Amino acid sequence: MDIPRIFTISESAHRIHNPFTPEKYATLGRALRLQPGDRVLDLGSGSGEMLCTWARDHAITGVGVDMSPLFSQQARQRAEALGVSHAVTFIHSDASGFVASAPCDVAACIGATWIGGGVAGTLALLEKSLKPGGLLLIGEPYWRLLPPTEAIARACGATAPGDFLTLPERVASFSSSGYDLVEMVLADQDGWDRYEAAKWLTMRRWLDENPGDDFAGEVRAQLTEAPLRHVTYTREYLGWGVFALLAR
Repeated sequence: MDIPRIFTISESAHRIHNPFTPEKYATLGRALRLQPGDRVLDLGSGSGEMLCTWARDHAITGVGVDMSPLFSQQARQRAEALGVSHAVTFIHSDASGFVASAPCDVAACIGATWIGGGVAGTLALLEKSLKPGGLLLIGEPYWRLLPPTEAIARACGATAPGDFLTLPERVASFSSSGYDLVEMVLADQDGWDRYEAAKWLTMRRWLDENPGDDFAGEVRAQLTEAPLRHVTYTREYLGWGVFALLAR
């Protein structure tokens, strides 16, 4: 069980696998008014930066689930480095269908709503692990600018413009689904740069160290195309944010 190899190569040096920066996660933790002992579930937890830093800064406990063996290992190492391995646990598993063994104060899926077939299905999955009155966190892209063509949408990682909503449409969708949006923290273009541009050095170092690898052609193609695609399309058209919801 693993994610596609291009991600385990290009993001192997990332601590955060989305356009958030450490400062944005710190802002989110403060905004949620986390309390010592709060239990947090993170489905698609990546390398564990959110849970580990919140355990350090807010004394929460938590469980993270991710299908990448590499990222799960890195999460455990990060917990050890920050001295919070007693408070957070990381499980290598498919997060689709995962339900916590005990109800949580916060249930999150930050940038991996494919596990529930989209936002609605992921919210339904997260609710199975949530205490009454608990917070749901969803990290999701949205269009900063609506792409005028399908080609531009594909360059941003979508299959068509309809794959993502605009920010007003996304906010309205929460209300129409029976949730109050009670907090949000949005990524910015600098966050996109840090997420995307950090891949380029990692890929180049990997190519220098693995010139004969069968996968080298794929990595070379990504490295050649990614910088121009990012500055032309992703950083201009695509936004990203984490939205905190309470069921009505």
